[in-house]
Amino acid sequence: MPTTRVLIVEDDPNIVDLIRANLAVRGFDTLVSADGSKALSLLETEQPDMVLLDLMLPEADGFELCRQIRERSAVAIIVVSARGGERDKVTALNMGADDYMTKPFGIEELLARILATLRRTRPAEGTVEAAPSVITLGDVEIDLIGQQVSLAGEEVHLTPTEFALLRELALNKGKLLSRAHLLRRVWGRGYETETEYVRVYIRRLRSKLEPPGSPPLIITQPRAGYRITGE
Repeated sequence: MPTTRVLIVEDDPNIVDLIRANLAVRGFDTLVSADGSKALSLLETEQPDMVLLDLMLPEADGFELCRQIRERSAVAIIVVSARGGERDKVTALNMGADDYMTKPFGIEELLARILATLRRTRPAEGTVEAAPSVITLGDVEIDLIGQQVSLAGEEVHLTPTEFALLRELALNKGKLLSRAHLLRRVWGRGYETETEYVRVYIRRLRSKLEPPGSPPLIITQPRAGYRITGE
């Protein structure tokens, strides 16, 4: 199995040393950048599997950097920030972050979230054996093996987390799935209370897969959850 490469975008040397040391003993490769432009350059040249992104960088807007990383790559992004407000978390998720952690954090929690995010963004071989290879929902076609989605024959780019959420809904077509179920199945155990993750990612899927004037693909049942129709 190839070594997992993590890009740490952080300007606090103490935090960098802590993360690097703990990732190194677990067999991860690490790259470090203290500024946004270098981070984007490393993203292109080194193609990391994951980015740990601090929002409070000198001379860079962390949210904008998150958006630029997501525009360029489907790499896993975990935002690690001292800003713990709900608005900051939702903004980061809207910009394409897969997860959000607030400083100070325990290193074991960080490692657990890294592993959970990698499982989601790099599914193991054979995980779709029992599932159909292609699911069709109206004009939406989902290739589970190739991890590709098309709308009316045109390919739609989804991030790995968006695809994982769509896959869970599609495999349970017509069934009402609670937010806790989706969080557990898509993000992992321990995420069941992070309801804004589901709200943001459902909205992202709708913006990509429900053209204006078309019938809704994903139905929200208030205080209950979501189900996918695809009639």
